[in-house]
Amino acid sequence: MSEAVPMEAEALAERTPGKTERGDLTQGPILRTLLLFSLPMLLSNVLQTLNGSINTIWVGRLLGESALAATANANLVMFLVIAATIGLGMATTVRVGQHFGARDIQALRATFGTGLGLCMALSAVTGALGWIFSPALLNALATPEASVKEALAYLRVIFVTVPFGVMSMVISMALRGAGDSRTPLYAMILTVMLDIVLNPLLIMGLGPVPSLGIAGSAMATAFANFSGTLFQIRQIYRKDLPLRLRGAELRYVFPRSEELRYIVTKGVPMGAQMLLFSSAGVIMIGLVNREGLNAAAAYGASLQLWNYLQMPAFAVGSAVSAMVAQTLGAGNHARVGAVTRVGVLSNLAMTTTLAAIIVLADHPLLALFLGGNSPAMPIAERIQLICTCAYLFMSVTMILSGTMRAYGAVVAPLVIMAIALYPARLGFYYALYPQIGGDAVWWAFPVGGMASMLLTIAYYTKGNWRRALAKD
Repeated sequence: MSEAVPMEAEALAERTPGKTERGDLTQGPILRTLLLFSLPMLLSNVLQTLNGSINTIWVGRLLGESALAATANANLVMFLVIAATIGLGMATTVRVGQHFGARDIQALRATFGTGLGLCMALSAVTGALGWIFSPALLNALATPEASVKEALAYLRVIFVTVPFGVMSMVISMALRGAGDSRTPLYAMILTVMLDIVLNPLLIMGLGPVPSLGIAGSAMATAFANFSGTLFQIRQIYRKDLPLRLRGAELRYVFPRSEELRYIVTKGVPMGAQMLLFSSAGVIMIGLVNREGLNAAAAYGASLQLWNYLQMPAFAVGSAVSAMVAQTLGAGNHARVGAVTRVGVLSNLAMTTTLAAIIVLADHPLLALFLGGNSPAMPIAERIQLICTCAYLFMSVTMILSGTMRAYGAVVAPLVIMAIALYPARLGFYYALYPQIGGDAVWWAFPVGGMASMLLTIAYYTKGNWRRALAKD
């Protein structure tokens, strides 16, 4: 590990006992700390998802159902190709949290620089390859013929601009690992405001601004992400936050072997989890597409509501992972179990409330994306009724996995996800399709979610995942 900055290390060592440092998640009442830290993340998720929903409304209303189906197909492809980068970012966040809990700021900066440099290099390669192979990817998805041209235009713009989104994501995740969930929130507010204004402007055109159609929607999102990234970088340096790299520290963006080993060995399995999830999603949307354009449009609208339903689990799961990572860095293992229990219970309370709202108000909510008289509406309403409970099951899995991830236990959750998504979810579909037809697609979601939850609970209570920390 590189040498520490003496004055900084000395200042950290002299902190007052019982006094909470800025970003310290290892002290104070657990529920209060968890909620105060996760609330900005929840709001960020709300804004991000609301932004995606508004953009989907613009696309659906201005360009039609074929364009709506095109964005659903294109977004799944994008999630698939950047999944590995997300995993590396998650590993970076955990390591940053551990170093912050141990008050080793130079190690924290080395980890952040390594993670950022590695993810940016991978995103550049991904963008180039994605541009080239976009047609083949859409063909593999069995994208409806009416949507292929629009999906290709949208997807290629997204691929070219993917480094902006990756940089914003890695910086936001690392800030949260260091206990700062507010700066990413403020960046998200700026991003959403710009995206909401620019989306209809670039889709339709106004004055000297040409009409770019669905590609304009992708360009608006890319510019907004870039602006949010610049805001976060400005705040890091203006407030001299722990992630700040200056002078000789800038060399940390070139991956260092000490930190690279952890990020890759832990990040690759995390990325593989994302790949499994997104690849299973790609297979499912391919199965949905075979049910026709109305089913594809209904699924695209349903995904928008499910994005909201997942938000509490994403926020609380990320908060639990950051809190546990810092707690481990501080050497306080006794606090971990309590953090996890509080996380599971608070997440279930929020997710259950949202699920009830979505099911009870499904028609007006879905009408925002499809229009009240759309032929896809009956299909979308049935999807919501069948599939919503799956996200309750998956939310429990996410919290428990967040704790295990902070310990560096990443292989077992990967195996569990593989079982839940393939033998359970897809196996159910292929076994039951001859009997119940298209409904097998929708019932496969709760079956897979239940399998994932039960297997995760079993491993969390009986497994040896705590030993992973001793190997790092």
